[in-house]
Amino acid sequence: MARRSIHYEAAFEDYVRSRGWPYVAVDEKKRAIFAGARIKSFDFIVYRPGHRGALVDVKGRKFPYCLASGSKRYWENWVTNEDIEGLRRWEGAFGDNFETGFVFAYWLQGTADRDPPGDIHAFRDEYYSFLWVTAANYADRARCRSPKWDTISVSAKDFRGMARPLSERATA
Repeated sequence: MARRSIHYEAAFEDYVRSRGWPYVAVDEKKRAIFAGARIKSFDFIVYRPGHRGALVDVKGRKFPYCLASGSKRYWENWVTNEDIEGLRRWEGAFGDNFETGFVFAYWLQGTADRDPPGDIHAFRDEYYSFLWVTAANYADRARCRSPKWDTISVSAKDFRGMARPLSERATA
């Protein structure tokens, strides 16, 4: 099952359920094996009528993210190279009827005038915005963020240009 103790994933599951979209929460305790190698799991399979199925890896981030210095960062969107590789391999296994991507679950911390676009969803007295980016588009624009942690990210400008509310995801 999805890790419901992680509020980002629980909020996303509540959002999908509230939309009436069929979904499957993936049991992350079990890692699949392809060709003898373990592959990172995604979090949900989401089905929307008239759309390809989505293999979703939820990435929870605060919006804005407050630094110890008191300054704020907007549009944090880093992922690991393992995330990209896992989704790439899953997309190959599931085929053309599915697309893989990230849902950046932004836990809204600031004022409404700075919130990301899209559907704002209330969950447990907190507010979230869910933005979708395909794994392929993300990987095309990503640059190294930290070699030590093997993370990559997309510039805020590029990310804002490609991220879409999940409710606006392109049709099949």
